[in-house]
Amino acid sequence: MKIDDIRRSYTKDKLDADNLAADPIVQFEQWLKDAIAAELPDPTAMCVATVDASGQPSQRLVLLKDVNSSGFTFYTNLGSRKASELAVNPKVSLHFPWHPLERQVIVYGTAERVPSSQVVKYFLSRPKESQLAAWASEQSRPISTRHALMQKFAEIKHKFAHGEVPLPSFWGGFLVKPSKIEFWQGGEHRLHDRFMYQRQADGSWQIERLCP
Repeated sequence: MKIDDIRRSYTKDKLDADNLAADPIVQFEQWLKDAIAAELPDPTAMCVATVDASGQPSQRLVLLKDVNSSGFTFYTNLGSRKASELAVNPKVSLHFPWHPLERQVIVYGTAERVPSSQVVKYFLSRPKESQLAAWASEQSRPISTRHALMQKFAEIKHKFAHGEVPLPSFWGGFLVKPSKIEFWQGGEHRLHDRFMYQRQADGSWQIERLCP
């Protein structure tokens, strides 16, 4: 198989300045609704890119759990690689790859911890098995076998067999406050439509069309 021969045309839609919302969060929410309505697998999945102290970037897929005028929220183990890297460098990028719609959204911003009250509220809304998994997994740490992981899960399940599963002290959330948000719509002949929103000092947003 020659991978350099794999290509296709992008013809599903166009993106024009006249059709853009003045606020990128409003524009994002509309595109997210479109992704959900199209029944895309995991429409809230986003690639979170962070950078460690040496400058080495890393990426992983995480589920978006809230979006509002303040920004984009996700939750994680605070001992994970992404959380450790954000503690050193809070600059972060999010990427939403809605390929079937020939759309992408890229968010640039900084991450900050969300209040513990918000973390508790979300954690208690999760299925119990997911709550137990948060206790069982020392995210990003080496583990000998999957059997060892499942054994730890069974122990935690037995420990919290009755009553609520409490919030682990090592589990929390991050709010990504955007400084720039790019919307990408695939176009014919690789002449894609790209618009960048950039936050201004007064809190307003400047919109520019970018070359594809």
